[in-house]
Amino acid sequence: MDETRPDREPAGTPTEVTRVSDRELRITRTFDAPAHLVFAAWTTPELLMRWWAPASFGIQFVSCEADVRTGGRYRFVFSHPDMEGSMAFVGRYLEVVPPHKLVWTNEESEDGSVTSVTLTEKNGSTLLVLSDLYPSKEALDAAIASGSQGAYPEQFEALDILLAAEKSA
Repeated sequence: MDETRPDREPAGTPTEVTRVSDRELRITRTFDAPAHLVFAAWTTPELLMRWWAPASFGIQFVSCEADVRTGGRYRFVFSHPDMEGSMAFVGRYLEVVPPHKLVWTNEESEDGSVTSVTLTEKNGSTLLVLSDLYPSKEALDAAIASGSQGAYPEQFEALDILLAAEKSA
């Protein structure tokens, strides 16, 4: 097993990105917020749009539809100044257990992963463990080569800011 580290560390709790097998990547991060707030940030379209798109990538979150229930579907639409048109991330929720677990598919291509997020609260903080399970070693290799996993530290830094605002609201 090899371990990959993001190029950029966030100001808060470090985000750890680890390749745990030929097909699986695991990301761990602790947030200074209760699990129900972290879960809401992952499942409420208005909140998702405030933190999901990493600003340094130049991507804009255009629209977010999320029917967050087991069997429900999602469609996230993004734009970028260098692209004609938009790109959509689509999939379905395989498991939704508020406020502890989300599992969804990523159906943009046949090499899309199944993503699992588990949230464990302790003393007012929440440990997030995200697992991306790809259909093949080649699909995970391609995802790593694209640099998409490098977005997590920046995304989670934005999530930290959102959670701090939600805690004080």
